[in-house]
Amino acid sequence: MLITHDTRCALDTVVDLVNTSPEDDAAPDGLPDVAALEDFVQNHEISDVGVLSEFDLSAVRKIRGRFASVFAAPDARAAAALINDLVAAAGTTPQLTDHDGYDWHVHYFAPGASVADHLAADCGMALAFFVVAGEQERLRRCEAPDCRRAFVDLSRNRSRRYCDSRTCGNRLHVAAYRARRKEAAG
Repeated sequence: MLITHDTRCALDTVVDLVNTSPEDDAAPDGLPDVAALEDFVQNHEISDVGVLSEFDLSAVRKIRGRFASVFAAPDARAAAALINDLVAAAGTTPQLTDHDGYDWHVHYFAPGASVADHLAADCGMALAFFVVAGEQERLRRCEAPDCRRAFVDLSRNRSRRYCDSRTCGNRLHVAAYRARRKEAAG
């Protein structure tokens, strides 16, 4: 599957956005205020975004939950329905652009769109490409028991199980090793 630069950026953005959501009632929200949203927008180089407000924060949190549902969708049909709703509500207006030193690429958000509509359109289309390619199962949640972070499995054989093999994967492998050692010493 060919993944263009702008699609990859949108995938990274949607994964990071979903992962700002608190995992439970005790966990902090990764987007607690407008300043955090401004940092998110700047860190992900989201273009054509004006001054952000509480309204924007609320709208982004709402679409964050809708994107989380895409990662939890049981099949491509369910994911497609969720993505279609997100993209349609954003009022997409595909257009070619070559801003900020990047070659020609497609923006799906309407000019002057809110940050929530911008994210819904661009990130929704990036996820749509996976459904169209029959690769919806690559939109995953970490299999570590104490982690449910979202990620996109871009491995060749679709075998990635953890959001980060150096943290979640390694931690589980070490725990399994220690359990085997303990049992052997038993």
